[in-house]
Amino acid sequence: MNSGKTSIRNVLYEPPGPRNQKIITVVTAVSVIALAGLLAAVIRLFYINGQLDAKYWTLFTRYTTWRFIGQGLAGTLKAAAGAGVITFALGMAMMLCRISRYRIARAAGTVLVEFTRGVPTLLFIYFFFLIAPQFGITLSAYWKITLPVAISASGVVAEVLRSGVNAVPRGQSEAALSLGMRDRSVFFKIVFPQAFRYVIPAMISELVIVLKDTTFAYVVTYADLMQNAKALISNYDALLSVYLVVAVIYILINYILNRISVALSERGKQQ
Repeated sequence: MNSGKTSIRNVLYEPPGPRNQKIITVVTAVSVIALAGLLAAVIRLFYINGQLDAKYWTLFTRYTTWRFIGQGLAGTLKAAAGAGVITFALGMAMMLCRISRYRIARAAGTVLVEFTRGVPTLLFIYFFFLIAPQFGITLSAYWKITLPVAISASGVVAEVLRSGVNAVPRGQSEAALSLGMRDRSVFFKIVFPQAFRYVIPAMISELVIVLKDTTFAYVVTYADLMQNAKALISNYDALLSVYLVVAVIYILINYILNRISVALSERGKQQ
């Protein structure tokens, strides 16, 4: 790929013209001022209601608190990583079915994609938590959260991958086939590598959703960040401070993932 090739990200985020840049600058300035005022009002309310008292914040000066939060964060990242790998594998399989030359495979892929996209994540969790054990399927808390989250996201990933495949110029496949390459080799050596570069930002965005969906871990009592946060709240009666710190942690993780997405996208354009 040459560096001048237009990517999906470039199309979606085309640089605005001079007039739109001025409008964006004004809107951004007004928004920042409004948000600053709102934040000041919220902090004032917290102060009036005693939520800024030292007793709600001193727990964060203790090593044991951060170790407990770190253990929960490790559990969250472990579940998100496992779900991410499974999501990609299932999404890849569904995508291959959707683009198959066989009608039965395409129909099966369509049904699976629509089913996984249509059913809420929480219902999948309840299935593995309440119904599966009745059939003798006993899973650990880790798999009771990882599998449902992965299944729920797999349909979206399948469609993202399929959109990337459809974005690759058909002429490249036809040229490779005319040189005697087999269909499978053409797809995995020529089409899919390019398609994957196109959809990296969307894949990272879906990983963020997977990470957020792991907060349902409280249903299966899996020790993730939110579960450990609830334990801290119960011990210290510090609802606001604990949830605020946890929110900041999630924001930082999502920001890092977004920066990774941008870096990979830029790197892909240079290749």
